[in-house]
Amino acid sequence: MPLTKLECDRAACPPGRPMLRLSDEKGMYLEVTQAGGKYWRLKYRHVGKEKRLALGVYPAVSLAQARKARDQARDALAAGEDPGQLKREAKLTKAVNDARTFEAVARQWFDHWKGTKSPRHTDYVLRRLEADVFPALGGRPLASVTAPALLAMAKGIEARGAIDIAKRSLQTCGQIMRYAVAHGLIERNPAADVKPSDALKPHKKENYARLDAKEMPELLRRIEAYQGTPHTRLAMKLLALTFVRTGELIAARWDEFDLEAARWDIPASRMKMKTPHIVPLAPQAVEVLKILQTTSNGRALLFPGERDHQKPMSNNTILKALERMGYKGRMTGHGFRGMASTMLHEQGFGHHLIELQLAHQERDQVSAAYNHALYLADRTAMMTTWANTLDKLRKGADVIPLPQRAA
Repeated sequence: MPLTKLECDRAACPPGRPMLRLSDEKGMYLEVTQAGGKYWRLKYRHVGKEKRLALGVYPAVSLAQARKARDQARDALAAGEDPGQLKREAKLTKAVNDARTFEAVARQWFDHWKGTKSPRHTDYVLRRLEADVFPALGGRPLASVTAPALLAMAKGIEARGAIDIAKRSLQTCGQIMRYAVAHGLIERNPAADVKPSDALKPHKKENYARLDAKEMPELLRRIEAYQGTPHTRLAMKLLALTFVRTGELIAARWDEFDLEAARWDIPASRMKMKTPHIVPLAPQAVEVLKILQTTSNGRALLFPGERDHQKPMSNNTILKALERMGYKGRMTGHGFRGMASTMLHEQGFGHHLIELQLAHQERDQVSAAYNHALYLADRTAMMTTWANTLDKLRKGADVIPLPQRAA
């Protein structure tokens, strides 16, 4: 007769016996030990060999649940499968999935992704993962990372006021999950269910602080008289002369420069738009570079860090120098770009020349190969005039007149 719940509850192993087996039906029985444990078992035969399958522990697994597991095992047996082997394989798969943590897969993705990226950018992304994402999600099995878990991680970053980092972390997690889907580690990407704009607070983008053009002469004189390290002073001078992005300047390498040709070729890997960029060097810029060369001691970087010469100076070095000169909240390294754009437009240079020199255009691979050297003669003349203008402003003289541009 089939077992009842009452019989299962009252079942006890008689004294002197190692165990008691109470039969249910279809090969299933309840095994009761002397210590009081109760275990569901299924006796079956596969390929002529008698075997037993554990179905769970009573009462955690009820009589009805045990019968359901028994029927599933018998269905597998009817299909020619060994339910015991299937259970062992499922257990192994679960162990593999549990060991496949989000952090382990994220580091696999990182090794795959970083190949074409600049060292500075890859270092930033890894630091953000280690500081913000891994503490929240790193130890979780990959398959258990859900959209709400991703959102909770991003909300935690947002709570400390780092809205932009929260959005970028969420986007990076989306890339990791897409990598996992592509490699068959999970079936779908939970990050696809969460868009930063839907989940996080809107963030108003602020323009970089910069001075008015009329304040430029005083700034240039203060840079010339800066009492900090010579490398920082020369970095500010070169930034003003070239108006490249701060990150492009501090990570500059000597092998990018041809001083005889007065040209700086920044590779695509270090550019925001991922296309190569040419910076024509005015004589004043070449002079700064020659001074830097005398103290380079064969190092690859123009502006190595103070502690680690294999890494560039901190991104905040120029900002802190400007603050010490009295420009806190009023001027940044990026501000030189805005000032150059405004002043060059006012002096009559073509918008297309200025935008090309600022490397603002987003270009495809075909046009990039052409545009990065486009109008090079005109841009060289513009950069020379710009350097002469800065000299005049620093000395307090009138700005030199520009030659009449051709139509």
